Amino acid sequence: MKRPDNFDLSTGEGLVACPRCDALHIEEELADGETVRCIRCGGVLARPQAGAFTQIIALAITTMVLMFGAIFFPFLEISRMGLGHGTSLFGVAMAFSDGPLAPLTIALLATIVGLPALRSALLLYTLLPLARGKPAYSHAVQAFRLSEQLKPWSMAEIFVIGTAVAMVKVAGLATISFGPAFWAFCALIFVNIANRSFMCSTTIWDAIEDSGAATDGREQVEAA
Repeated sequence: MKRPDNFDLSTGEGLVACPRCDALHIEEELADGETVRCIRCGGVLARPQAGAFTQIIALAITTMVLMFGAIFFPFLEISRMGLGHGTSLFGVAMAFSDGPLAPLTIALLATIVGLPALRSALLLYTLLPLARGKPAYSHAVQAFRLSEQLKPWSMAEIFVIGTAVAMVKVAGLATISFGPAFWAFCALIFVNIANRSFMCSTTIWDAIEDSGAATDGREQVEAA
């Protein structure tokens, strides 16, 4: 890709914006394995990989399975003087469902569990037909654009770090044992890292456009 010195910017077609510095580049076809970086800041613009769609789909399904386990499996158990009590995130939500903390509980579950699950579902909706070489679904553009907007809010690692810090403060008062749900969140961190390594937004936008879905230059620039 190169800087569009003599390009008609009024059309907004065939341009890719750097996600770091917003420098515009003329879009070019890339082979699998090629990496294109911004000519201004060096940030990665595109990095298509063979079989990436299938790998992202597998990771999205893994995320949804881990989220299901994180909700209903025991998250932690606290014991002291022979008495112990364990709970899951769903149990915590039910415990505060009727009190004044109900809105906060709902917001917490929506942020921790709902957003990653929703983003995985949007990626599945977008990539399933593309991975099979079929035209994208009718709302694939909106689905993938929303999944990109949700990316900054899908951070399981923040929840795990916050939980670990909180447990350190109460470790001197009781014995704490982490359950399967906690380790599911830890596994989700590595799944997210793998997802980011395979994800190339520019390649996905190109695949959606090549499949015949209606897109415009502004959406491609924003998502790239």
